[in-house]
Amino acid sequence: MPKFVFYCRGMTLGPRLLVFSDLDGTLLDHASYSWQPAAGVLRRLELAGCGVILASSKTAAEIAPLRDAMGLRAWPAIVENGSGVLDPGADGTGDDAAYRELRAAIARLPTGFTGFGDMTSQDIAAHTGLSAKAAELARARQFSEPGLWSGNDADREIFIDKARQAGLAAQQGGRFLTLSFGGTKADRMDALIARYRPARTVALGDAPNDVEMLNRADFGVVVANPAAPGIPPLPGEDAGRIRRTRLPGPQGWAEAMTALLDELTTTKDP
Repeated sequence: MPKFVFYCRGMTLGPRLLVFSDLDGTLLDHASYSWQPAAGVLRRLELAGCGVILASSKTAAEIAPLRDAMGLRAWPAIVENGSGVLDPGADGTGDDAAYRELRAAIARLPTGFTGFGDMTSQDIAAHTGLSAKAAELARARQFSEPGLWSGNDADREIFIDKARQAGLAAQQGGRFLTLSFGGTKADRMDALIARYRPARTVALGDAPNDVEMLNRADFGVVVANPAAPGIPPLPGEDAGRIRRTRLPGPQGWAEAMTALLDELTTTKDP
């Protein structure tokens, strides 16, 4: 098992550990959306000079207050499933030029797609089950456009083909078709690793769309989520590079990160 040394504040600070974490079902509880069971470990990471970068399908407007509450304002966040990055210290109300360009490109495509930008917050709340306030934040997009397809499957495939010809990426989820100029959470992770140059990286997630991040990190953690299909066995599990938690959500997050920090930390001799 690879080891590395880092020292807490007041001692020599060695190379940082950089942690990339999904939110819903991983650091946030699936039912309550609480992250409090992981608060102590987040504080431990901060004191050790380690960074935590949130990576989610949420918008910058949704993530910014969460990031602040968690004490992670000094670190960027990966937003809209990797379509963009929220800069350190930013409040989530940044430039929407890329989104306006995306909307203009979508307007030139065949009809049948109704994006969040075509809906009211009340519409989004009705389609997602979000509260009115949460729907308003989900509508505040900067990099991607989720929406509903109203035509048949054949026409949807034509629409997606035209979108790709126009330079757009299209991802069909369980309910929404999402268009963007491309980028994944793992792509943004690679760019941020190049920026911060940590000695070691950890990625935590609970869903198949997190697998790419887990595979690219030095250590990957599959957080249990009984409410989701889960992640099949991955290469690296037998060697211990990828682990699975017993507990779900932030309890599992805290369990895994505590164990990893205990493995990776050595005490400096007096």
